[in-house]
Amino acid sequence: MAPELARDLASALSADQRFGDSAPALARLLVQRGIADPDSARHFLAPSLNHLHAPEKLNGVRLAVDRIAAAIERKEPMLIYGDYDVDGTMAVIILKTAIEICGGSADFHVPHRIREGYDMRDDVIERAAAAGIRLIISVDMGIRAFAPAETALRLGVDLIVTDHHLPGPDGVPAAFAVINPNQNGCEYPFKHLCGAGVAFKLAEALLRRRLDSKDQNRFLLSFMKVVAIATIADAVPLTGENRVFAALGLDALRRAVNPGLKALLEIAQISPNRPPTSVEVAFRIAPRINAAGRMDVARDVIELFSVKDPARAEDLAAKLDKLNTERQEEERRILAAAQQRVSSDRALCDAFCIVIDGDGWHRGVIGLTATRILERYNRPTIVISREGDEAFGSGRSISAFHLLEAIETCRDLFSRYGGHAHACGFAMPAANVPELRARLDAFARSRLTSADFEPVLDLDGDLPLEDVTPEFFQVLHLLEPYGAGNPKPVFAARAVQLSAPPRILKDKHVKLKVRGAELNFAHLGGESDRLGAAAILATPRCHPDSSAIRRNDKEAAVAGSSTSLRTGNGEPKTRLRITFDVLGWHMAERLRQKPLLAGDIIDIAFTVGHNDHPEYGGLEFCLRDFKA
Repeated sequence: MAPELARDLASALSADQRFGDSAPALARLLVQRGIADPDSARHFLAPSLNHLHAPEKLNGVRLAVDRIAAAIERKEPMLIYGDYDVDGTMAVIILKTAIEICGGSADFHVPHRIREGYDMRDDVIERAAAAGIRLIISVDMGIRAFAPAETALRLGVDLIVTDHHLPGPDGVPAAFAVINPNQNGCEYPFKHLCGAGVAFKLAEALLRRRLDSKDQNRFLLSFMKVVAIATIADAVPLTGENRVFAALGLDALRRAVNPGLKALLEIAQISPNRPPTSVEVAFRIAPRINAAGRMDVARDVIELFSVKDPARAEDLAAKLDKLNTERQEEERRILAAAQQRVSSDRALCDAFCIVIDGDGWHRGVIGLTATRILERYNRPTIVISREGDEAFGSGRSISAFHLLEAIETCRDLFSRYGGHAHACGFAMPAANVPELRARLDAFARSRLTSADFEPVLDLDGDLPLEDVTPEFFQVLHLLEPYGAGNPKPVFAARAVQLSAPPRILKDKHVKLKVRGAELNFAHLGGESDRLGAAAILATPRCHPDSSAIRRNDKEAAVAGSSTSLRTGNGEPKTRLRITFDVLGWHMAERLRQKPLLAGDIIDIAFTVGHNDHPEYGGLEFCLRDFKA
């Protein structure tokens, strides 16, 4: 980081009373995120609808809006064809609602993951055409649907494709219109929209065409809640337009009035007193929505967001919650089997790209299993479910390995495939699995070295524990929401001392009690009062799993161990030793591998958060890494 860039940005930000004394720290964190000019910084810190790009900059949008508007005028029925995951179902909701607001009528089709699989199918288009549908709009799919596009053309059905996945080497389908920021020739300035984000841009263009100006922003803001859920769940970078979606949407979720959304937030135990965080959306809301498509029928999600009866909404939310529990149990079963295979097979342990298969593994959770194996071994991972003569795979990858590029080299092995840099899905004859394993490992060895498998934790800088104050936390809060492309800041505290033996909580979490630096200050008045108050206010508690901690463990973290000292002029002063609680999620195994003792000196990497529990809330430190 260039110090002069941070200094110049701090100077510009300090003129804004919202930032004031926080400007230097804020400027350093922004510059580390590639944001150095004042205008970009202000947009980042205060996202607004005005920061959205004109939707007409997307190739195909004008043509698509003309066709949809004509269908509305002629009272033509339309069909929205969407994917079964969070991104696809939220995209269906956005576009269906926008069409209805503008006076049109749209039905939808969300495929069954097991019976139909991903992407568009000829038979669905044929049934729609037989029912009189002359306009089909895909969302979060279709960029490689060449055969379905030809079927639509043959049957006199206009097909509008909206997608965000990367096009293949053969270009895009011969559809009436194709809207995808990643297609060749599209100069749209932001390339990282999710599927629901692309659907939102089409909806935005339609609303701006059909509604009075006074109504446009009201409806666009109402869509922010749904597009935020999809954007966060799809793990696209939370920068540019995605940051606008996430920031405005999370804030709007606090004021949700939709019965289905309110029921979902309640069953996910999201506090109504504040906006949910991106972490809560990713790990509480999104999995329950995803569970419908993974384990059952995703139509329930569309109904949940459409229903007006609160009792029915609660029933649907409860069903999604139950399906999510079933998904978790199935995931644990498959993960245990997959890990046993990897640990017992030397070839899999040594593979540069792990390809693991099993009979009858539930297709709805193999992608999640791939994620878990990647997290454990830090290698590109593909998990395959064999079902008779067919095999269905889902893959996840590390940042150094472009997964779609890799599977493109094996395209002759697949019956269909798709994805992007860090995730993919495919279907293939089961007999081809050994060949796929060999080819992908060879390709990975040509692109990667063993150094690429070493996990790296990027630090935002060194930060003594005693420098964490409520004011500093407010600086960090300005950077939210966190996510891909805008990770939560991670700091290092050097040479801290364990003041007590580490504790393991619920057999999986770790609690450390560490001492920061010694603070020396005069005994009476002035600076000593300010430092003492700041140190006490900064005392963090890190209890993300409150059920793991008994009440008598929730003691204050400030230990006043004072010794009598004197200053040079004979005045008394106090040396205060401050201890801090630091809790590490799911780090018990790491501690067992590298035991620590009271008195050990370690470096720690940590994040700063806030626990809003009424009994023991406050600032908290969460451990990310440690080393002696």
